[in-house]
Amino acid sequence: MIRVLLVDDQPLLRSGFRALLDIEDDIEVVAEAGDGEEGLALAREHLPDIALMDIRMPVVDGIEATRRIAADPDLAGVHVVVLTNYGLDEYVLDALRAGAAGFLVKDIVPEDFVHAVRVAARGDALLAPAITRKLIDRYVTQPPEPPPGPGLDVLTDREREAVALVARGLSNDRIADRMVISPLTAKTHVNRAMTKLGARDRAQLVVLAYESGLVTPRRP
Repeated sequence: MIRVLLVDDQPLLRSGFRALLDIEDDIEVVAEAGDGEEGLALAREHLPDIALMDIRMPVVDGIEATRRIAADPDLAGVHVVVLTNYGLDEYVLDALRAGAAGFLVKDIVPEDFVHAVRVAARGDALLAPAITRKLIDRYVTQPPEPPPGPGLDVLTDREREAVALVARGLSNDRIADRMVISPLTAKTHVNRAMTKLGARDRAQLVVLAYESGLVTPRRP
């Protein structure tokens, strides 16, 4: 059973999300919160698999709540998916840096919304190639400063190659094809890179790849 926490300051939206999820046999909404502070408290109480987190909320916003969840070892199993009305804006990038596993635009169709919850529950990043393309374009126009933390020299050559392919939007199967290795080996390279770089998930790995300069942004 996938346990979901809804964190949004608009009760009507929370009701809509709950209605979509409650009809699924394998998904349970365990709690709702109207701001990030309440959401953090409920995350600690219920230990959900997924926290669907609005970005712009009173008291504590979604970015700070995401950062606190990512920093709490007791909440290591909680995957935060941020909700936005605006697509890939600076708030979303900040949320990904803070530890979000991905993001959804609130006008997503119901079928894709439910599928996305299941994807996030498996631990996969909600960063489709089209979204990764937008991330790349943002770094073309606004090159970031290198982030603090472990440098890329902690990675092996094969791990660096795998990270670069993740940043290009490739799945583990496609990474395996490109590197001529098994999907299991590809997954191992990616997971070891995440551990060494302190990335919570693939979404953060994508951000780190561009911020570190491992992948150079370019226009299509």
